[in-house]
Amino acid sequence: MEYPFVFFPVGLNLRGRRCVVVGVPGEREANEKEEALREVGADVVRILDPQALRDRFLLCAIDQPKYGFVAMQAVAKAGPVRIAISTGGIAPRVGGILKAALQQTLDATFVRFIDCLCVQRERNRVTLPHADERRAAMLRAADGFEVEVSVRYPAWYEAERAAQRPLVR
Repeated sequence: MEYPFVFFPVGLNLRGRRCVVVGVPGEREANEKEEALREVGADVVRILDPQALRDRFLLCAIDQPKYGFVAMQAVAKAGPVRIAISTGGIAPRVGGILKAALQQTLDATFVRFIDCLCVQRERNRVTLPHADERRAAMLRAADGFEVEVSVRYPAWYEAERAAQRPLVR
């Protein structure tokens, strides 16, 4: 199947970098993006009209993807961990459900585990002289960490799958 848009997922270090959010004050999606950018240390500028084509900067146009160059992803956050989810704009609700499930799983216990790994990593930098020793120690520290995932589908899809029919048309 050929999809209209397939985006390459990327994480950006935006601390101290200027980012532009297009949208009128009070617009929910623009407000959420501005808050998320500020949370990671970006220098956010808000403008009311799109200038991306003329000024050649990255533009995320959620409601009009044919005009944009960036697709925002649903992000589950826990401490420094970020898991980005994209459905390529096809099924934002599914992305939201995945985000909510991951967010619930990445609880305070998980954050404490990551914090402990961070302390261990810093300790290894001081006590282990070689990079390969430090890498092996961190691999051992994560031994036993597992994640279980399960998915339930809507009844209409299960019926479609059971009938072995082609994709819904």
